[in-house]
Amino acid sequence: MNVFERYAAFIRDYIYRSGWQSLRAVQNAAGDAIFNTDENVLLTASTASGKTEAAFFPILTLLDEDPAQSVGVLYIAPLKALINDQFGRLNELCEEEGIAVTRWHGDANRTGKRKLLKKPSGILQITPESLESLLINKHMEVPSLFGDLRFIVIDEIHSLLRADRGLQTFCLIERLCKLAGCRPRRIGLSATIGNPELAGQFLAAGSGRGTIIPKFDGGREVWRLSMEHFFNTAPQADEGKAPPVGTPPLEEAGDAAPRAADPGIGYIFEHTRGRKCLVFTNSREECEAVCQQLRQYCEANHEPDRFLIHHGNLSASYRESAEEEMKDDDSLLSVCATATLELGIDVGRLERAFQIDAPFTVSGFLQRMGRTGRRGDPSEMWFVMREEHQEARAMLPDSIPWYLIQGIALVQLYIEERFVEPPRLDRLPYSLLYHQTMSTLASQGEMTPGELAFRVLTLSCFHRVSRDDYRLLLRHLIDMDHISRTENGGLILGLAGERVVNSYKFYAVFQENVEYTVRSGSEQLGTIVKPPPQGDKIAIAGRVWVVEEVDHKRREIFCSLVKGNIPAYFGDVAGDIHTRILERMYRVLDEDLRYPYLMPHAVCRLEDARGTFRKSRMSERPLVHLGGRMWALFPWVGTYTFLALERFLKLRCGRKMGLKGLQSSRPYYMQFTMQAGEAEFYETVCGEAAEDFDALELLYPGELPVFEKYDEYLPEGLVRKGFACGVLDTAGMRELVKSWSGFGAGQQEIPPRGI
Repeated sequence: MNVFERYAAFIRDYIYRSGWQSLRAVQNAAGDAIFNTDENVLLTASTASGKTEAAFFPILTLLDEDPAQSVGVLYIAPLKALINDQFGRLNELCEEEGIAVTRWHGDANRTGKRKLLKKPSGILQITPESLESLLINKHMEVPSLFGDLRFIVIDEIHSLLRADRGLQTFCLIERLCKLAGCRPRRIGLSATIGNPELAGQFLAAGSGRGTIIPKFDGGREVWRLSMEHFFNTAPQADEGKAPPVGTPPLEEAGDAAPRAADPGIGYIFEHTRGRKCLVFTNSREECEAVCQQLRQYCEANHEPDRFLIHHGNLSASYRESAEEEMKDDDSLLSVCATATLELGIDVGRLERAFQIDAPFTVSGFLQRMGRTGRRGDPSEMWFVMREEHQEARAMLPDSIPWYLIQGIALVQLYIEERFVEPPRLDRLPYSLLYHQTMSTLASQGEMTPGELAFRVLTLSCFHRVSRDDYRLLLRHLIDMDHISRTENGGLILGLAGERVVNSYKFYAVFQENVEYTVRSGSEQLGTIVKPPPQGDKIAIAGRVWVVEEVDHKRREIFCSLVKGNIPAYFGDVAGDIHTRILERMYRVLDEDLRYPYLMPHAVCRLEDARGTFRKSRMSERPLVHLGGRMWALFPWVGTYTFLALERFLKLRCGRKMGLKGLQSSRPYYMQFTMQAGEAEFYETVCGEAAEDFDALELLYPGELPVFEKYDEYLPEGLVRKGFACGVLDTAGMRELVKSWSGFGAGQQEIPPRGI
């Protein structure tokens, strides 16, 4: 089939106006799958490959041939910024044909929403949280809004595959389809899917359809990649050493970093000059700190400020200003950003991305690098790994540059195996179960317990939840007055439950901190947590401000701009690192392979780390003696397996071995003292792991591990079970310990204390 000839006339006109010479492979493949089947479709192709057009050209053609009597396409995206960006692109495509494109999120104007409610049609763009709000607050309008819905497009679907927010999204899709009586096809879009078959199952769950994953030649990927290491103070790792064979000459690596208070930040400052770049960090706090430093370098060098900032705690005006500035191809400004600019927002012609330290995931690395390389240029990323010099008394584990090793492992896993983190499909999402129970009651009113169970437990993501567990939850919620019984025996929201549901924060299932809005005059700067007292300083929007007034009742802070440099705080950020990354980190230290993207400092720092790895016996076995009764354990497993092992050692093995003072740098290593020797350690842990024990035994007596947002409203038994059986990877921990069974035999014992 000639896909181009099948397109509607206005689509072909758009292609001609855009000057396209031919369709890309992804567009031909998507057209074939969408035109010629009735299945769901998962499109996986590199960033800037034209996935959005590949999906929407055939979708809009089918709607042109047979117009929908309601909203025809529901487009779900994880970020408001991505919706705003795609709104412009879709509007340009649809405007002449009179197809309405409506944004529906917290920052979108109400006029468009009112128009859509009066006359449902076209494309509706929405975030998961706004869709939750719509189902609750516009419940009666759902049939007229979506009664003839044909397609649901889920953009950046990889970002929804490993947490409650993704499960929430698919719960909402299933609920919407039941309420509206529609059966739309689902189209998933992503540049970074590691296991397409599993992702296809996730996409299709509850739809009654299979998923087609079109195969096509996406062309050869070309990267420009470099990775450099900096100690925060002199000397650097290669100072006074001859460069190892194969190290790129300095002129290829870029000039040396200027003499600066922080050599790594100075390096970024020099290599963003005269270019448009993104500078990625792993937290909002670090983003603020880096932006402050870069702006101070501008001031010290008598240069105009050339750095913007973008993260989730900034006000919409600051974020959108940065986005608009980046779309200007003539702009030479750079943006310090977190994951908010990681996803598929068009940021124009970027020359390079910088990544400070290693991201947590291969997916994150690929997404961030994919921000560059648009419009025909190769993708380009410069990693900048920073580290303090170790004190003379520092223990062995502190001498390994973990971020440098992790960065190499991320790159190598993708280059060698095309590995990207798979979906997490084995969880017990009790927190989400509470949320969807309350949302269903809020939107649909009184139900019998049986009706409510049918509405909620039949949602695909709750397939592991038993009816007994659900009865336990409902009884608990009735006792807490989150749910009330009516005289007829039905269930409705209780007074305590209404207070939870009526908060705008209810729509999100991810954890949020209590935030204060920061204002300076008429400007809204953004939000922070833990407001300081009057007269103290805060950091936000890449600058420092002095607090003039704190209104705790309205949660507002009023401040004015001052000079200076202080750390910011926006709340805790967790990292979920996959076991495959840790396994590859071990190989990075154990192999002699030279990586062509390493720059001079990084090459020498890696050589030092490999020397330490071998001399310390880390290469031979996981348990390493640090002297006296102090030991270090290097499991080389991911976050949730590591967490299970940590608890296993403390709760099931600790007393037998006299293990005390266990401290972790998750998921890299643990340090502890113990009375047992090496052979006894392996014998004990292997013996305990071989016994039959319940995962609940890895919880402390009386412990209530509140892990997800709504765990505080669950019965204690479900909180404990959800953590033990849905978070801790006990099976992976057992497999790990089983692999240690050969280490115990014939080991020389450490001499008794005092000898």
